[in-house]
Amino acid sequence: MNEKEQKGSRNLRMTGPRDTSEEYTPDKRENLDFSKIKVGLKTLEDAVLINSGDLKKVNAICADKETVLRAIDNYDYQTMRSVSDFFFKTNGIYSRLCKYAANLYRYDWMLTPYINEGSVNNDKVLVQFYNALSLLDNFNVKAFLGKAAMRVVRHGAYYGYKIPIDAQRVAIQELPANYCRSRFEVNGRPAVEFNMRYFDEMFKDTTQRLKMVKMFPKEFQQGYILYKKGELPAETMGDKAGWYLLDSKYAFAFNNCGEEIPLFISVIPYLIDLDRAQDLDRKKMAQQLIKIIGQKLPLDKNGDLIFDVDEARDLHNNAVDMLQKAIGVDVLTTFADVQVEDLADTSSVTSVDELAKVERSVYNASGTAQNLFNTDGNIALEKSIRSDESSLTNLLLQFESFLNLLIEDFNKSPKKYNFKVQLLNTTVYNYQELSKNFKDLAAGG
Repeated sequence: MNEKEQKGSRNLRMTGPRDTSEEYTPDKRENLDFSKIKVGLKTLEDAVLINSGDLKKVNAICADKETVLRAIDNYDYQTMRSVSDFFFKTNGIYSRLCKYAANLYRYDWMLTPYINEGSVNNDKVLVQFYNALSLLDNFNVKAFLGKAAMRVVRHGAYYGYKIPIDAQRVAIQELPANYCRSRFEVNGRPAVEFNMRYFDEMFKDTTQRLKMVKMFPKEFQQGYILYKKGELPAETMGDKAGWYLLDSKYAFAFNNCGEEIPLFISVIPYLIDLDRAQDLDRKKMAQQLIKIIGQKLPLDKNGDLIFDVDEARDLHNNAVDMLQKAIGVDVLTTFADVQVEDLADTSSVTSVDELAKVERSVYNASGTAQNLFNTDGNIALEKSIRSDESSLTNLLLQFESFLNLLIEDFNKSPKKYNFKVQLLNTTVYNYQELSKNFKDLAAGG
């Protein structure tokens, strides 16, 4: 090898010197790891763009699009509830959609007496009417129905157990939805089954578990004892899995049109896409602030390298150290001519519009008008609200049936007289108009 070839070999060497006594194989080359060369205050591998979104960094399971879609397809209610809770806490769009649906109706109600015989003592009817009104007033109907509606919207179902206190008061104990199910109806009411494994799985300490069992109504205590003995009778629909059929007079359930699917669960995959798009948009904006200082190492008159790789790396790192406190400045050191081509559209309008398209897809999936939350127009907004009202009609009917269940003890003589609770179709948008119509109808009557 002549002197020129030796010089070129020295300058182009990208690895350290090797021991010629060893058999040379490619695997034993001490390659220079360019991924560890400094780029500003970061290494090159840290600067690689990974578009995962912020939500997935917080909860990789709930923010995984494939997991959400699989849970919906498999009717995995427990996973869907966990995903819904996560997005309700972390995503403003999802939270507001849920609150909008749960609080759309005002849950105004009225109690109507029906007298079937003229010989009925009016005073007795008035007393019972007053007692029924007192029970409903003490129950705080609006607050309870608003809470139950939120559970149905977020979790797909609400399970509860009625606990009578006295003639004018009743309490409700909410049951954990993941340990409840309703597969059929009894006398037009959902039959609720409770899984007694709840106490063993949620309360590992024996003393605490026994205290919790005693806090539940006696029916649960009896079912838990039978479950532990393995004696759940067939007539209570018990089985080895721990399911125990509760008394339909006290246990009740609300759901989303017969299914326990959270109302806006289909929106979540689009929210995940939106989070990723926003993360990418932020990185693109940050990238626009970065400046690169390029230093090209010189060649001699023969086109050979003056510095070897180690010297070039030292020159590069020295420049990085000098500029390490500079904001948004990186250093590029190269032997070759470098030209950076921008593949993105230079128009900022295009970037904003693409992000807006992703955001619009979220509201399109929810079936709710975006203008309700972002006041940038009012096209067909009134019809959209009407559509939202109709989508919750089934839930309103379930609530009405439950309220009549509360006052059933006052209807012991249905042939003579009875009382019926009705929920009005008043929403936060139409209650003034309906109030005026009701007043006009009453005056006309």
